[in-house]
Amino acid sequence: MMADIYVTCRVFAEEIERLRAAGHTVVMRDAPGPIGREELLTQVENADALICLLSNRIDKAVIDRGKRLRIIANLGVGYDNIDVAAARKRGIVVTNTPGALTETTADLTFGLLLAAARRIVEADSYTRAGEFRGWELMQPHLGLDVYGKTLGIVGMGRIGTAVARRGHFGFGMPVIYHNRHRNEPAEQELDARWVPFAELLGESDFVCVHTPLTEETRHLFDRDAFRRMKKSAILVNVARGPVVDEEALVWALETGEIAGAGIDVYENEPEVHPGLIKLHERVVLTPHIGSASEATRRALARIAVDNVLAVLAGEQPLTPVS
Repeated sequence: MMADIYVTCRVFAEEIERLRAAGHTVVMRDAPGPIGREELLTQVENADALICLLSNRIDKAVIDRGKRLRIIANLGVGYDNIDVAAARKRGIVVTNTPGALTETTADLTFGLLLAAARRIVEADSYTRAGEFRGWELMQPHLGLDVYGKTLGIVGMGRIGTAVARRGHFGFGMPVIYHNRHRNEPAEQELDARWVPFAELLGESDFVCVHTPLTEETRHLFDRDAFRRMKKSAILVNVARGPVVDEEALVWALETGEIAGAGIDVYENEPEVHPGLIKLHERVVLTPHIGSASEATRRALARIAVDNVLAVLAGEQPLTPVS
């Protein structure tokens, strides 16, 4: 049976063709930037399926407007942008794309860690500006060592475990972690050690954030958390922006409570706290590119389309969250 599908962002042509080849009508928003609220409300009215982004707020009002909705397919592993309870009440399937972005996001995590510790972005700008005058012992941009330092993982799921592997096997880093539940396979494979959150903050040289955003984790990193961290520590956040209180982060960086940060996600995306913009020493900022390799983004689109095709055919989706 033919269905109407609305896609809130540009998606690879071959995936759109797969939907059309199955007999469905597809409307894809072919414009940069996030979709506006009114446009989303208008487009969802006649949609049987919605393919959307984490940046699209799919709340009860949107769900209620979509009288024909059968599936909401989120492009990404997180789905805190969707009112899952409201969707479930309406019998609408919600799906995400777990697994596909694990290794790519772990790569970026370690890239940010290294870039902040070794001040790579600062050194690049310095060199391009023509300021390099040759090697010297006390040259600018002296950084922090990574090899053998303690790696603290907050949220030892797929991505957290992948980051821990890179630290353990590649950089000889002792791994400690905090998670709601013990990750015994990671403990056995990586000699990782579960510790209370406060203990992790105090022991870690690098703290990598991989926890989902919940009411319990919102502003998990506040002034008190930063006070507990080593003054030589670096924070890396590729999880969700609101897990970190950005006002507190700017304060911690400006006052020297921590040494640096690598940040890929922001509290009020796409806005970036002006205090972070002004900070350069051991602070590296990227525009939410955790999964931004071509192969991974193609995989995300493929999984989302697989889920839509399954539900519209009366079958079970591959990766349901509700």
